Amino acid sequence: MRPIGFFSVLLLSLVLAACSPSEPPGDVETAEDGGSGAPPRSDGLVAADPDGFVYETERFADVRILRYRVPGFESLDLETKKLLYFLYEAALESREIIYDQKHRYNLAIKRTLEEIVKHYPGDRDTEDFRALELYLKRIWFANGIHHHYSNDKFRPGFGFEAFAEFVRATPGEFPTREGQSIDELLEELRPVMFDPSVDAKLVNRAAGVDPVAASAVNFYGPDITHAEVEAFYAAMRDPNDPTPVSLGLNSRLVKRADGTLIEQVWRVGGLYSEAIERTVHWLERAIEVAENDAQREALERLVEYYRSGDLEDWDEYNVAWVADDASNVDTINGFIEVYNDPIGMRGSYEAVVQIVDPVATRRIATIAAEAQWFESNSPILDAHKKANVTGITGRVINVVVEAGDASPSTPIGINLPNSDWIRREHGSKSITLANIVHAYDAVRGGAAQEFAHDAEEIERYEAYGVLTSDLLTDMHEVIGHASGTLEPGVGQLHETLGGYGSTIEEGRADLVALYFMTDPKMVELGLLPSVEAGYTMCDTYIRNGLMQQLQRVELGKDLEEDHMRNRQLVAAWAFEMGSADGVIVRVERDGKTYFDIRDYEALREIFGRQLRELQRIKSQGDREAAARLVETYGVKVDPELHAEVLERYAALDIPPYAGFINPVLTPIEENGEIVDVEISYPTDFASQMLYYAERYSALPTWNF
Repeated sequence: MRPIGFFSVLLLSLVLAACSPSEPPGDVETAEDGGSGAPPRSDGLVAADPDGFVYETERFADVRILRYRVPGFESLDLETKKLLYFLYEAALESREIIYDQKHRYNLAIKRTLEEIVKHYPGDRDTEDFRALELYLKRIWFANGIHHHYSNDKFRPGFGFEAFAEFVRATPGEFPTREGQSIDELLEELRPVMFDPSVDAKLVNRAAGVDPVAASAVNFYGPDITHAEVEAFYAAMRDPNDPTPVSLGLNSRLVKRADGTLIEQVWRVGGLYSEAIERTVHWLERAIEVAENDAQREALERLVEYYRSGDLEDWDEYNVAWVADDASNVDTINGFIEVYNDPIGMRGSYEAVVQIVDPVATRRIATIAAEAQWFESNSPILDAHKKANVTGITGRVINVVVEAGDASPSTPIGINLPNSDWIRREHGSKSITLANIVHAYDAVRGGAAQEFAHDAEEIERYEAYGVLTSDLLTDMHEVIGHASGTLEPGVGQLHETLGGYGSTIEEGRADLVALYFMTDPKMVELGLLPSVEAGYTMCDTYIRNGLMQQLQRVELGKDLEEDHMRNRQLVAAWAFEMGSADGVIVRVERDGKTYFDIRDYEALREIFGRQLRELQRIKSQGDREAAARLVETYGVKVDPELHAEVLERYAALDIPPYAGFINPVLTPIEENGEIVDVEISYPTDFASQMLYYAERYSALPTWNF
């Protein structure tokens, strides 16, 4: 599933995994949280590497834009460069699908704004035009008109009258429907952009609302209810099927004129065909230069799936993809993570192209090799343990390009596939995105010094923060998502736990990592120098879950994003479970709040009990228990503590979110043949987004 996300030291904010993207599991200092180390320069940019490479290029709204490098690309052989280039193009060709998946008007709004930015002939140094440019940047960063983390709709910062004036004064090609005038286009876009009550939340899982009807995401027709979705798929489910497909994963569900429901499948010849056809073309080019037979078979099955749209073909592709554990180059490409679906069924388009880092892989490979030991020694019930852990591959990779829901905001770890039966019978792949982590680490701020309870905690963090953050990501993905099994007859996560499933799964994977982080086995394996070094992650996770992650939430709002909910659930529940014995103590000092762990052994025992319960909930499909835990510990925020956290972060000047400009691959041709592929590293976010809009815009504006 997805993402551990950005944790700074890098650590938790997007980890794709069965968690898929991979949100960082629960580090306090996540890449997005700011990390530790020297504060940023006063000009907002961080110091460059010794060779002059600058990681941070700009800041706007609540984000900063970073860059990453691909170490050793120039020295790769030609066939490897060609393979990476073909996969790079395959990833980018379908990048705009995520816009349409998130909201039916996203492409129309984005393309209208892009025309203004490219061609408006008037004065650009006005408050309204600057606000329009900022609004478009936020849309590019979020892949739509809703915030990528809070799910709230953006407010433009300029009025409708100014917008209409910009459009009418610009000699651009605006995305009008057939026969539609510019004025009619403006009126159609007006409520979507300027009425805050229209489609206010991308994903709405608030208690008491219909999550399908109340969410603006474009996975379901606007007139469909949760009950109708449940009824539609109930007839398709076979509780006795040992290899069930992921129903609904690659389609939009809409209502016909007669009131019956139908899936619009994302495939060649179906919805989004224009972009998928181009992705297939480049995948077929990649097949021609595949490293080996296993990689070739996986890519061929991916092409077959994109052509058929058959979910059994998707499963066959995933089985083949897991079996390819020897290739140096790999790709993730498909409709994968379900975080944007309020009921956890439909996958957002994402793509990652990567090449293995053989030296750094040794750490994660050590964990993967001991997966059976971790499973056998887990505190979960024996009935919920896998008897034979098989096929787990762990690697550290360098990203070459990301697209769709993985960009600009990216996971730092990924574990796939998400299908429970494939993981059980064939295994899984876990990756840590090394060059992404390195870029985050290069721009660390001073959050640890601000929120840590005492000098001892700070000293330990400075010594082991990066190491334990990396380990948390690795363990979350490799032995977290890959652990445990369902009881016979229990359905998949979205079927049994509904909208609570992703929060429970992310919390479960975090707890596997947290429980074993202070086990002597980590020292025995050479992963940590001492058990005490593992205490660092306990400190950072509790700080993040109870305080630091609140930097990303508007004052007065509840937590809505699954990874934020899971981190607060684990931390707040642990605080309560240990309150009678003073395991974690809340300390008020000089008007500031701190959380001090007084008994790490007792906290580990608490993590074990939490893990046992979350695994039981998943294994038995106990939705009532999942709802109770999430609603009790994972949603509501202490408003006074929240205000304090925001005030303390304001003084630090650390943006809560970060995203990336991708490298550019350029083929060098002679006589029609590629003789080399060059890599370059752009520095301007807006220029890359406008280039992408021109180069990779096969989709029609209107898809409803």
